Amino acid sequence: MKPAAGRRGYFAIGAERISKPMNLGAILRTAHAFGASFAFTIKAHHNVLDMEMADTSRASGHVPLYHYGSAAELRLPEQCTLVGIELTEEAIDLPSFRHPRNAAYLLGPEDGSISPKLQEKCEFVVRIPTRFCINLGLAAALVMYDRSICLDGWTERPIMPGGPELGPAKSWPAYFQPDPSR
Repeated sequence: MKPAAGRRGYFAIGAERISKPMNLGAILRTAHAFGASFAFTIKAHHNVLDMEMADTSRASGHVPLYHYGSAAELRLPEQCTLVGIELTEEAIDLPSFRHPRNAAYLLGPEDGSISPKLQEKCEFVVRIPTRFCINLGLAAALVMYDRSICLDGWTERPIMPGGPELGPAKSWPAYFQPDPSR
């Protein structure tokens, strides 16, 4: 596992008009795993908050979750860029997108698109280059994974198949070092 010491900036993940507790639970669980600073919903369906069974990592105790009743109520920190994730012709393909240091990623509902009012608020609209829409929780995970790959200081991938050579044991992180007491 890569230490988070090299991470700079912060990010949040949210969804507009989300209606399925399992999707919100998956988003929170993944946000917790990738180190999101907070998560949010806008105009969420009332039953989405009943996600106890879906939040298996108890992420809601580690990642603050904010609920907004409308697009007008959405409040983000200063210098936080709102990035819409939407399958549109005009959107930037995710593999070509440079993530802002401080970003809040917004996904649309399970059965629709980000509202025009919120799309206007987005500084960027990004699409995951798939042939059709994918599950909301999976889309959120892909965006967070891509952000991690791009901004968390991972080394370039090797030219040949396989992983990078780590060299002698002394170059491995301390938590992988053999226990001298054994």
